[in-house]
Amino acid sequence: MPQTFKFQQVDVFSSAATEGNPLAVVTGADDLSDAQMAAFARWTNLSETTFLLSPKHPDADYRVRIFTTTRELPFAGHPTLGSCFVWLDNGGIAKADEVIQECGAGLVRIRRDGSRLAFAAPPLLRSGPVEHDILQRLATGLGVKPEQIVGSQWADNGPGWVAVMLASREEVLAIRPDYVALKGLNVGIVAPWTGPDAEADFEVRALTGDLNAEDPVTGSLNATLAQWMIPAGLAPRKYTARQGTVLGHRGRVSVEQIGERIWVGGDVQKCVSGSVTL
Repeated sequence: MPQTFKFQQVDVFSSAATEGNPLAVVTGADDLSDAQMAAFARWTNLSETTFLLSPKHPDADYRVRIFTTTRELPFAGHPTLGSCFVWLDNGGIAKADEVIQECGAGLVRIRRDGSRLAFAAPPLLRSGPVEHDILQRLATGLGVKPEQIVGSQWADNGPGWVAVMLASREEVLAIRPDYVALKGLNVGIVAPWTGPDAEADFEVRALTGDLNAEDPVTGSLNATLAQWMIPAGLAPRKYTARQGTVLGHRGRVSVEQIGERIWVGGDVQKCVSGSVTL
């Protein structure tokens, strides 16, 4: 029997609608099956679609399930901020000063700073040096010389990111990826943005090898980059990143380390509001 649910589509990591990363959110989705969620996520054809449910953990304010067009993710960044925005917009009231989201990766803290939301970067599932054969594959897939990769690190908090640093923003923007050569790797690319025209501290790109596509603005990747770059002295404790330039987007991600916790934040814009029948 068809059921009707509240639905919103929001734009995350942008101060102006259509410049960030879109997210579809279905609320009150407890009665939907795994198959229905997966089918709707395929239909929206967005990088992620989320479903808000009643929490199971006593400390959580809500629970979210995150689907790409091909699989379910335990955690993702822009779906975390967008889902929290929709939960609050639908009358959600947090039990404490911070909103506590429950997802496949566990509990994620989200704080409000005016109109901006920021999530606490979850623990890394994998870190450490990148193997030589993987670095060779990365160089080939990115179309760069191995010596252009000035730093690299496994930086996975769920989606499987491997991160590389290049010397300049121009090199990052010049990359035209060969997804066949990358063989399914999810690659984050970062470089400092220097000079008088710099609008952020770093330029970031996210290549999702499982989808053979570039993601406009990626919270999970920016979280892992910060967990690598700040302790390594490659980035200050507070900085901004631009992402989506090659795709015509102007995503802006704010990163700040407070104590031992790294916060990844940005603005969220409501673009579509209504209902969906499934």
